[in-house]
Amino acid sequence: MRIVCLHTADSNIALFDAAARAAGFEALELAHVVRADLLAAAEQAGGLTDAIAAQTRKVLLTLTDNAHAVLLNCSTLGPSVNDALAARAAPVPVLRADAALAQRAVEGGGKVVVLCTVSTTLDPTTSLFAQAATRTAADVEVRLVSGVWDRFRANDTAGYLSTIATAADAAYENGADVVAFAQTSMVGAALLVTGGVKPLTTPAIALAAAVHAATLAA
Repeated sequence: MRIVCLHTADSNIALFDAAARAAGFEALELAHVVRADLLAAAEQAGGLTDAIAAQTRKVLLTLTDNAHAVLLNCSTLGPSVNDALAARAAPVPVLRADAALAQRAVEGGGKVVVLCTVSTTLDPTTSLFAQAATRTAADVEVRLVSGVWDRFRANDTAGYLSTIATAADAAYENGADVVAFAQTSMVGAALLVTGGVKPLTTPAIALAAAVHAATLAA
């Protein structure tokens, strides 16, 4: 089985590859395409525009040519995977990675805190998790870890992850039952959290969803 992932940061490739190995997906072939320009355009525009979403859908459709499923791994660009994409008859499943994360996070109900580090992902992430929560009793709050994205851009990985972990610990201290990290770049912070169970992260959950979707479509 071949799954193609569309990323907006090179560093996410290794995180997805590691998640596939840890999940035991030995027979899974992962291919990666990075389009940092799409996220940069959205950040410059203050969020996802119709034009950027259309461009993203065009890229996603080209990736379906040699894949059993395609994963969009960018929470800011996530809404590009919509009815318009389905209407263009994508030949294989095209999924937004954070949709699987949202479904997992809310399935048990309770208080769910979703942490983000990029301001442009706040609206799409809030909408996504709110929609998922309509099917459960989960109370969802999406929070921005302010200022930390500058650390990521400056390659201050240690500072980036430790600040996220501190925010997760604070969420647990304030009553969160579940903490989810909206972006793949946040994965490493889960290992630093001490205030509760390991936060939910995207790669393994999204890959499992893609494998499931591809299997059903076969």
